[in-house]
Amino acid sequence: MQTLLDVHRIGSWIAVVANALVGLFALAAWQWRRFRGRGLWIATIVAEVLLLLQVVIGSILLSSDDYEIDDIHAFYGFVAFLTVGLAYGYRRSMRGRLEMFYGLVGLFLMGLGIRAMTQVT
Repeated sequence: MQTLLDVHRIGSWIAVVANALVGLFALAAWQWRRFRGRGLWIATIVAEVLLLLQVVIGSILLSSDDYEIDDIHAFYGFVAFLTVGLAYGYRRSMRGRLEMFYGLVGLFLMGLGIRAMTQVT
């Protein structure tokens, strides 16, 4: 379980940085067409999957009797999980502004990740 906790700690930084970079990349693509394309969406999927993996790893750690966390930390993980699902669900209604939408979602997920990490004692 200690190894899984270490993966969770390191992976959280990777997920936060990935979502920050993808958020900025998507906002740049919203402004400048040359950044649009398959690469943006692959990077977005990778960043969001990294975050969802953090939620899964955190859930596994929480289900063990070895670790306890603050409820607010789990809440931020749940909100991040929910945000990814809601963003996917609302993508059709954001036609023409999809890059802006996913840029803001990426930055929001970055903020949730940072906030979750600050709640660990």
